[in-house]
Amino acid sequence: AMGPFILDPLSAELALKLDSIDIRALQGYFTEKVKITVTDGAVTAAGRAAIKDLKAKGLSATYLGKFLISNFSSMDKLNDDDFLKWKSLHFNDVRVGYNPMTVDIRQIALADFYAGVIIDEKGVMNLQSILAEDGAPGETTAGTAQEKASGPQKKEEPPPAKPPAKGQAGVIKIGAITLQGGTIDFQDHSVNPNYAATLSQIGGRISGLSSIEEKPAEVELRGKYNNSMPAEITGKINPLRKDLLVDLKASFRDMDLSTASPYSGKFIGYNIQKGQLSFDLKYMIVNRKLESENKIFIDQLTLGDKVESPQATKLPVGLAIALLKDRKGEINLDVPVTGSLDDPQFSIFRLVIQVLGNLITKAVMAPFALLGSLAGGGEELGYIEYDYGRTTVSEANLKKVQTLAKALYDRPALKLDIEGHVDLENDREGLKKVHIERKMKARKLNDMLKENLPNQPLGDVQITPQEYEKYLTQVYRAEPFPKPRNVVGLVKTLPVAEMEKLLMTYAVIKDDDLRLLATQRAAAVKDLFLKTGQVTPDRIFLLEPKTLAPEKKEKLKDSRANFKLK
Repeated sequence: AMGPFILDPLSAELALKLDSIDIRALQGYFTEKVKITVTDGAVTAAGRAAIKDLKAKGLSATYLGKFLISNFSSMDKLNDDDFLKWKSLHFNDVRVGYNPMTVDIRQIALADFYAGVIIDEKGVMNLQSILAEDGAPGETTAGTAQEKASGPQKKEEPPPAKPPAKGQAGVIKIGAITLQGGTIDFQDHSVNPNYAATLSQIGGRISGLSSIEEKPAEVELRGKYNNSMPAEITGKINPLRKDLLVDLKASFRDMDLSTASPYSGKFIGYNIQKGQLSFDLKYMIVNRKLESENKIFIDQLTLGDKVESPQATKLPVGLAIALLKDRKGEINLDVPVTGSLDDPQFSIFRLVIQVLGNLITKAVMAPFALLGSLAGGGEELGYIEYDYGRTTVSEANLKKVQTLAKALYDRPALKLDIEGHVDLENDREGLKKVHIERKMKARKLNDMLKENLPNQPLGDVQITPQEYEKYLTQVYRAEPFPKPRNVVGLVKTLPVAEMEKLLMTYAVIKDDDLRLLATQRAAAVKDLFLKTGQVTPDRIFLLEPKTLAPEKKEKLKDSRANFKLK
């Protein structure tokens, strides 16, 4: 360093030149503040430094020039593993100052770099543990040895820092950051077996970082996951301003899910036999509010062996996958996530996991609602209602069958149970009416045969309104129960309503008739599914109802058939 130097008041303007100064020689100044060991590295710098005593305002310092940190390498003291390395970190056209604090760098270039990210057995990331606690050099964040022995000691809080004067201190500008040849190794020891992944060939740029300008910085980064799968992050950020702005898009393609078996075993209780994951994420943070879109594509997801894990969900994940996976073996999810950075529990990862967990819960607790959202319809796909005493499916219910049949076709891993039920009171009355109608149809069919008309199934015979009284009277007169008579002892002619009343009174419907009605309803629906040609018989099962009346549900008739997916 060369240049004029004045002691009182202190003032200096120096031409500074450093040539490959070994960083290890400086390690004593920071070794107690950070939990890393620098194993190699050199600093080269060329520029001008100025120092000036501003009396009441304190010392002011500036540096203009460039500097290079080359061949840097370090190790994580806690894990005894590589932490941060790079071949070259070059700062060009640097203007930094102290009092007021300013940073103005035109170019930063980082080449051939490496970072090791490790989560330990307790779930703590090494990045969280690098800095030692104030006043406790070398101790972990768990506390000093004395605190461990006698309990945590209350620490005196430092006075709050005085905010910098507006427009003066704290100004940061970085023109462009170039990244090339980067690798990030990730290890997670909190799952068993341990998980490891690599993001390599990282390259790209971040340009226009500023703490004072409104225009956000542009980001464009690309790399490869596990040396083969493309990864990309693009968009705009403004991390240096108080009103944080993030507008980023990220995409990963064809991630092999079998490598994620340690996580699937821990959280869902199964290894992953095979499958690939691709996703497109869009994150927007404005005024500290997060709005995100997460478009997730999973191809050929297949669960493997069951894993015993206390953290695993107790929900039937297999059903959720069968619901979500279409005929091509693909799962397409659109998972919007919102949140606030002011929430003390805020975590993007936690929010995404929560939304996905809610999706699995919905798949299990309300499968038809989820299936309906994917195929059209909703909860109403889970049942069919009937007119009392009937097994005929209405036109509206037939559309339900067709929609559900298509959904089952698109999801071949799903199977369907059908359970018929009855309304113990109203279906009993309904069966009485059906019983009387069949006798009337039998009378008309007999007349048709006498007239040499074509024979047809009894159920297809129609009684017209003009014929109704005629055939009802015939049935009434043929019934053996006592009938009202006139004064000469002949069977009295009664109005239609009175004949119907007496016929209904003497009709007998047993519980077996109700049970038969319930099973006929389920069988009729199964036939409709099979007639669509989209569902094979081995995927539809008829269940013997445990009770004739179903579980009561608000606004639903007891006279129905319930569906269950499995």
